[in-house]
Amino acid sequence: MSESPAPIRIAMWSGPRNLSTAMMRSFGARADTQVSDEPFYGAYLAATRDPQPMADEVMASMDCDWASVTAALNGPCDRPVWYQKHMAHHMVGPVGIADLPHHAHTFLIRAPERVVASYAAKRVAVRPEHLGYATLRTYFDREADRLGQAPPVVDAADILRDPAATLAALCTALGIAFDPAMLAWPPGRRATDGIWAAHWYGAVEASTGFGPPEGPAPSLDGEAAAIAAACRGDYDYLAGFRLVKETGPPAAGA
Repeated sequence: MSESPAPIRIAMWSGPRNLSTAMMRSFGARADTQVSDEPFYGAYLAATRDPQPMADEVMASMDCDWASVTAALNGPCDRPVWYQKHMAHHMVGPVGIADLPHHAHTFLIRAPERVVASYAAKRVAVRPEHLGYATLRTYFDREADRLGQAPPVVDAADILRDPAATLAALCTALGIAFDPAMLAWPPGRRATDGIWAAHWYGAVEASTGFGPPEGPAPSLDGEAAAIAAACRGDYDYLAGFRLVKETGPPAAGA
């Protein structure tokens, strides 16, 4: 009896407050796809003791060993596609993108001004390293060198502006068929959500699809503006490789 083909493992690298959970909902709406929610979060918290909301509960709820988490992510899957939602800033331990050699690595970005405004509303303090842009750029370059071409990059603004076109382009780049089921999902929490959903996922739990296009960029000042500015160069670099682009260059800070 022949063995089942290996799953298509998708490692979606992102940062916080970046449409990442809605994207996990989108892929989770596919009948052929299993999803994993930030599998390295527990290991990150155990290594850094970063004072994140619900940190003790998160660590108690999941595997916090870098090596065994990595082994599981490289292991078998019950469905043909395995979508893994990863936060770039979690990768502070002894493993990295090179330890997931059989994955299709792709990158989800969002303008840093919007991320800072959203993230700061949920957390007392934020630093550039919490947003993951530098690691996203490093991982993108490593994967581009390995592939000999740019891996897929999608921008949250493009997804909200035209989710069908952007997701179709992403699916093509990943070698899977676009499924219209990715455009809508039932509200509520999922068994696959991390325990931290109780703090972070309120808006997504109420959603039944992607939201409307983003409005004007938020106005930042002081430390918030400085944090966004520190991330802007890495964002602009990655945005140059977006799969779907608006006509003409994006407006500064958009």
